[in-house]
Order: sequence, then C-alpha cells, then structure tokens
Amino acid sequence: MDYRKSKAWQRCDDLAVAIYEATRGFPKHETYGLTSQMRRAAVSIAANIAEGSGRATRKDYLRFLYQARGSLREVEYYIHLARRLAYLSEATARTLQATSDEAGSTLHGLITYWEQHSGDDEETPPQSDTSSPD
Repeated sequence: MDYRKSKAWQRCDDLAVAIYEATRGFPKHETYGLTSQMRRAAVSIAANIAEGSGRATRKDYLRFLYQARGSLREVEYYIHLARRLAYLSEATARTLQATSDEAGSTLHGLITYWEQHSGDDEETPPQSDTSSPD
C-alpha cells in the first residue's frame, strides 16, 4: 500500500497544511510555544501513517495508527486552546475543526479496518494487502 494513496493520509496531510497556514498569524512570543506544538502534532499525524506503512508487520502498522490518532486529539485540543486565547477567529477554528473531524473519520476507518484484519497473519506487512478501504 502506498500511504500517499490513502484517504486518511491525504486528509491528515491537508490538516497539517491548514495548521501551518493558520498558525502563521500567531503572536511571535508563541513561536516556540503553541505554534510549534500545534505544528509538530499536526505533522505527526500523517507522518505516523507514513512510517507505520513501512513497518514489518500489521501489528506495528496499527500501533502507528494509534499514535496518529493520539496526535490528532492533541491538535484538536490546540485548536480549542488557540481559539480561547483569541489566536484563531471563530470561523478559522470551525474550519480547522471540520478538517480535523474529516481526518479523524478517515483515520478511524483505517484503524477499524486493520483492527478487524490484524489477526489475518499479523506478520504480513500492511503493503501486501490491497483491500484496505483507503
């Protein structure tokens, strides 16, 4: 499986780009604080999907998908916090949350698929199975 063809990875990549764009206007004093944390967490989502797809077993791949889900939740909190601190407008926060929700929905589908199929020879790399919903 080429991770770049995965809808989940594509949506998570879109979220990372949207976070980078939205944080450009954050205060300078947040450069090494919230701006950095938000960006790193957003990049981590798609990066974990990519890294996991290159692992030796389906079980390892699933572990990286769980890590991606954790990073997604982290980004959702940072969107909330940035809105409360008035670093994001209400409209921008809603747009980011919608992008995050879409990424989360596709990631959930990918996780569910691999949870249901992880027992089907866990030693087989995920790339060998082309029946993934993504």
